[in-house]
Amino acid sequence: MTVRVEKDGAVWTVIHSRHEARNAMDPDSAEALYDAFRAFDADDSARTAVFWGEGGAFCAGWDLKHAASLSGADALDPFDFPEEGEPPMAAMGPSRLDLSKPVIAAVAGPAVAGGMELAMWADMRVMEETAFMGVYCRRWGVPLIDGGTVRLPRLVGEGRAMDLILTGRRVDAEEALRIGLCEYVVLEGAAREKAEELAHDIARFPYSCVQADRRSARMQHGLSEQDALRQEWWNSKIEVTKGVEGAARFAAGKGRGGDFGDV
Repeated sequence: MTVRVEKDGAVWTVIHSRHEARNAMDPDSAEALYDAFRAFDADDSARTAVFWGEGGAFCAGWDLKHAASLSGADALDPFDFPEEGEPPMAAMGPSRLDLSKPVIAAVAGPAVAGGMELAMWADMRVMEETAFMGVYCRRWGVPLIDGGTVRLPRLVGEGRAMDLILTGRRVDAEEALRIGLCEYVVLEGAAREKAEELAHDIARFPYSCVQADRRSARMQHGLSEQDALRQEWWNSKIEVTKGVEGAARFAAGKGRGGDFGDV
């Protein structure tokens, strides 16, 4: 089995373990990851997920040895987008899923080509100082079909995205942090620990409010400012009412001075 899930309360760590291939994605792994994240989203006890590649590599992309065994464009028919309805599983597994809960990618070693697309699918990225990303599939004429051309410009801006997409060059952790391609850089070997720490921090907050704000931030893409503000209001109006309870806890002395430790 190349995928397993380790649970710690409300935090699930989804582990891809195909280290002999630097966690390159084969069909079995793709399906197992897809199923694991769907199960996470459906489980009411789960709040935040960490996505980690075991063995020192996040994901080296689509398994090119498997790709070389395919014949013609028909091999990709199972991944075609329908004109209506939910899309099928992507070649890289979960990259088309629109989850209702946050996922944090814990990145060690390479997160390249399709692996970079998977890291960008997550809500946040923690990279080890020796980790790196890059559109390495540029060398072989394999296009980005798992969200890379959509999510990368949204994360780093169109100019920087074009640089990375067109050149395929390596992006080390320090540069990724500087341009907004990751949110944290940690020592080698510490990505999973940091990502799980963040996941537990997020999971302890009033959760419907976490989901509402996350949903609003994701849904505003492509909207005018006024339409986005309208969407934000109707998405989150009910949470303001719930927030009265939180205001009462503050009035009783909780969380003074920006204290997040006892809320």
